[in-house]
Amino acid sequence: MDGIESRPIIRVNNKSITRELDAVSVESPLSIKILDKNDLESSLGLLMRTPGDDPGLIRGLLYSEGIIQSESDILEINNLSDYVQVVLSNKVIFNPEDHNRKLTMTSSCGICGKESISNLIHIHGPELSENISINIETISHAISSLKSGQNFFSTTGGTHACARLDSNGSLISISEDIGRHNAMDKLIGNALKSDNLPVEDEIVIVSGRASFELVQKSLRAGFPIMIALGAPSTLAVDLALEHGMTLIGFAKKNKITIFSGSKRII
Repeated sequence: MDGIESRPIIRVNNKSITRELDAVSVESPLSIKILDKNDLESSLGLLMRTPGDDPGLIRGLLYSEGIIQSESDILEINNLSDYVQVVLSNKVIFNPEDHNRKLTMTSSCGICGKESISNLIHIHGPELSENISINIETISHAISSLKSGQNFFSTTGGTHACARLDSNGSLISISEDIGRHNAMDKLIGNALKSDNLPVEDEIVIVSGRASFELVQKSLRAGFPIMIALGAPSTLAVDLALEHGMTLIGFAKKNKITIFSGSKRII
């Protein structure tokens, strides 16, 4: 399976020591360069990701950062010898200074290398839907849907997941990656490819904490409700409050904490 490799391990308990192979999530670099309408090639930076869905990852990253607005803004995604080249359409205005990273985007940080997050804060998504409301049973079903779709995690224990769910908490699509922000970009990129953006009456659920970058990406895609199994950050809560998003943290099957947007919770 792409994204999973075997490594030799020594397994130790209080009764035995055994040598065997274990499945490990792949973490490898991806260099992205942008070719604009003037045939100028600019580096977007180097990111660490789990391979297997690079086109989805690239589409989601470009959309989340406001470089593209639709699938038609990308003419080609070319895998070259040591980097991936994205050819933008003539209607896209791309300013390398706004998007280039001076450091590697690690699997734990999707905004590393940026000198400022002001551009991300001012990238606006669609108006969030007020037509969706959920209850604790919906959230319980959403958690089950997420966990049942985490194939990489069930094999390696080493990936994060983000999933789109309908208003009943049933799975629409799921993406996994060693980086939580990459998983979100893959999810959004595949929705863009399928012409499902912006979303309307849908839920997004994440397997870990709710960081600023995950909330920003979710807002950009149009999710009115975000559920996190872990804790949110202060900036994530503030951003959700500012845009009227329902943000739920510490989600369990019979208990949740609502940090913003309680009007959508029955």
